This record gives sequence, structure tokens and C-alpha cells, in this order.
Amino acid sequence: MTLAVLADGTKAEQLYEAADQAYAQQDYKQAVTLAKQALPLCKGTETEADCLNLLAITYIRLSDYGEAAKYAKECYVLDEKSGDPDVMSSSLNTLAAIYMGANQPQEAEKYVLKGIEMAEKANNPGRMAILQAMASEVYHAQGHDEKALPYIEKAYQIDKQTGNEPRAMVRLAQKASILIGLHHYQEAEQVLKEVIPFLRKTPDRQSLGIACNKMGMALFSQQREKEALPYYQEAADIFMRLGDPYNEVHARRGLYEVLWQSNPDEAKHQLDRFNDLKDSIYSKTSAETLARYNAEFGNDWLQIENHEQRRAKLWAIAIAVVLAILVVVIWLLMRKRQQRQANINQKLSEHINELREKYDVLNEHYDNAIATSTNMDTKELNAADRDFLENTVNIINNLIYSGQIDANHVAEEMGLSLFQFRQRLTSLTDETPQSFIQIVRMRRARHLLDNHPELNISEIATLCAYNDTPNFTRAFKKTFGITPTQYLEQKR
Repeated sequence: MTLAVLADGTKAEQLYEAADQAYAQQDYKQAVTLAKQALPLCKGTETEADCLNLLAITYIRLSDYGEAAKYAKECYVLDEKSGDPDVMSSSLNTLAAIYMGANQPQEAEKYVLKGIEMAEKANNPGRMAILQAMASEVYHAQGHDEKALPYIEKAYQIDKQTGNEPRAMVRLAQKASILIGLHHYQEAEQVLKEVIPFLRKTPDRQSLGIACNKMGMALFSQQREKEALPYYQEAADIFMRLGDPYNEVHARRGLYEVLWQSNPDEAKHQLDRFNDLKDSIYSKTSAETLARYNAEFGNDWLQIENHEQRRAKLWAIAIAVVLAILVVVIWLLMRKRQQRQANINQKLSEHINELREKYDVLNEHYDNAIATSTNMDTKELNAADRDFLENTVNIINNLIYSGQIDANHVAEEMGLSLFQFRQRLTSLTDETPQSFIQIVRMRRARHLLDNHPELNISEIATLCAYNDTPNFTRAFKKTFGITPTQYLEQKR
């Protein structure tokens, strides 16, 4: 072995260790720079897979899932060749994290379950805790919180038994998120009151920011906006400094929600930031890029075959062309959106004031909406029944941005059991609570389509408490028989 090779090996180790240290300090851009310098010097050594994995998880933190998938794939190729179940479980966890960040939990599920199987073969408690926690995140993202809870409990117990208190606190923060999904807001708040002071004493800003986001959500769900505000602000500041748009977008949405009644100008600023971040994340997590990597991994748990050099070159050329076209299309779409956004911004303040007045879609047409939805004239109701319906609609309006619009939550805010609430509402309107809630959301949607041509379909979906446009479109078509786009075309 020549001195030059030895020198390269030493330099590679030094660069990798420096990159790993930068990641630990949450300086993700510096970690990428150093790891990319180390990677070509690590080729053919044991450090190569470590360097690839570091690049993959760092790009996850930077919300660049296309790049993360590229390095994760290369890492898994090496780990699979090694036959070591421990390193394979690590790679599978990274792949699950990529698809979780890209909001594809169904894809993440198969990777994390295979990772748990590998971690059991490796008999590595630390790795098992990480994968159990990832599984809880996967099922939480799918809305299966009852299924998620035992996974996070097991992860917490492993970290507690092995004496890893900082990691155990992170598990509690993840548990709080699941409790929020189960509407156990006070229990989540108590858990986070233990977690947040502990994390503030550690250098782990990432976990602290996530915990602050969860505390803001728990408090806001209890209609304690003033208490939620500083937690959302702390989270936004942390993620902006870390350059983490994926988590910052949640903090900005929380700030918009808690401010829109008390400070509409600042709420508008937070909404603008939210939209910018959302567009940025979308451009980095294109479905085409991730689907391509997923297809390459295949259905036999990523058993990748060696392809001849000619075919590899053809793939590289095809991918380069597709990515180049994709970049151009995204650039054109973003430029068009920026031009339209300039026109929207001047009217957005007026729009937020409309929302402050209990969403004029319900105030201006209240009697019409209830009469149409209940097959009766509300003027025929007695005062107590009319107050009950008005209070129900007001509570739905107040909760519509919290993400907790369901019959249980509305009944709780009404001070009734679900049975009592359903019985009274159905007797007055002939509608179930869930269908009544849907009527309110759909009438809001139709009002916005009728009166706000400056808003696009995606923005109207957000203002009607839908997280994605396809679900909103399906709900609108089910209610009115046509899609929102078709509705606008008929109006024209």
C-alpha cells in the first residue's frame, strides 16, 4: 500500500469524523459539505457505507428527499452485500424516514417492519428502540394512533432500561404526539411539561423544536391560544436557524392558527411563510423522484441486481433528462405562483378579517345553510334549539383549522357526551354530527369559490381544513356532484 493511499485513508477518516460531528451539532449544511469531500476518498473502505448513510440522514434533516433517497440506495447496496442484519436495519430505517418526510407513510411502513425484523436478528436493543419509534411515527401518520402507542411505549422502555435518558425523553415527546392524535390533550401537555425543560438543557435543538410544536398543538386544541403562541414561536425560530423547512412549516401553520383572531397582520405574514415553505418542500419531494427510487428497490425488499455497464449508462442518461425536465417544470410553476401570489397578498388581509367574523359564509347565509341541510326553516325552531344549532356551527368554525374536526371533539366543546350531542342534533336536523360538519365545510368551500376568484383550489382546500387537494376534491364532488374545477367552469 502506497503512502498516497494511506494519506487518502487518513484524510477520509478525518473528514468523515468532522462531518459526523457537524451533524451531531445540527450544522447540517456543513455536514453535507464535509461528507461529500470524504465520500470519494472512502470508496472501497468500511467507511464508505457510513459516509453514504450520513449524507442520507443529513439530507432528510434538510428536507431534500430526492438526494436522501439517492445516498440511502447506495448505502443499502453496500449493506446488503455485507449480509450484516444490524447495518441493514439501519439502512431500512433511513429509507423509512425518507418516505415519512415525503408524506408517504404507506411506503415507509414496509421498510420499517423489515428493519424491525433485521434488528431482532442482530439483537441490538438500541437499533430496536429506533425502529420501534419509527414504526410509531409511521402508524401515527396514517391515523392509526391506537396501533402506534404500543410501539412508542416499547421504544421508551428500551431506552429507559439502557440508561439513555436523553433518547427516552425524545420518545416521550413522540408519545405526546400520539396522545394528541387520540385527543388526550391534557395528558400530552403533562408529558411535554416534563420533556421540554429537560431538552432545553441539552444541545438537541431539533428535538426541542419538535416538542415545542407538539406543546403548541396540545394547548391550541384546548383553545389556549395565548399559551400556545410562545411554543410555536420558539419552534419556528429553532427550525429556521437549523434550515429545517419540513418542521418549520408546521410551526408557521400553528402561528397562523393562533394569531388569526388577535393579530391578522402577523397571521398573514405567517401564512405567507407557510406557503413559501410548502412550495419549497414540494419541489424537493416530487413523487416522480421517490417513486423511481422505490421502484428500483423492488418488491423483494430491495434485493438489487448488478446491471451491465451499458444499461447503467442508459439509466443515468434517462434520469438526467427526466430530472432536467422536472426542474424546468417546477421552476415555471413556482414563477407563475409567485406572480399570482403578489396579487393575492394585497387581498389576503381582507380575507382574514372575513374569517375573524365567524367565516361570513355561515353568518351571511346562516338560515339558508341550516334550512337546506336540515330540511326545515330555523325560524320555526324554539330559542333553545336555535341557540344549540348556532353554538354548534360556531364551535365547528372555531375548530376548523385545528385538525380536530370530528364529532367527539365538537361534542366535548358543547359540554355533552357524544350520545347526547348526536341524539339532539339528529332530532333537529336529520343529520349525523359528521355529515353536519361536512355540510359546514362544503358550504364554506362553495362560498369561497363564488366570492374569492383570487384563491386557487389548493388554497381553498387549506381554508376548509383539508390537508391535501385530492381529498378536498373528492368531498366536494360527493356533495355537489361535480369537482371544484367543474363548478368554476360552469360559473364562467
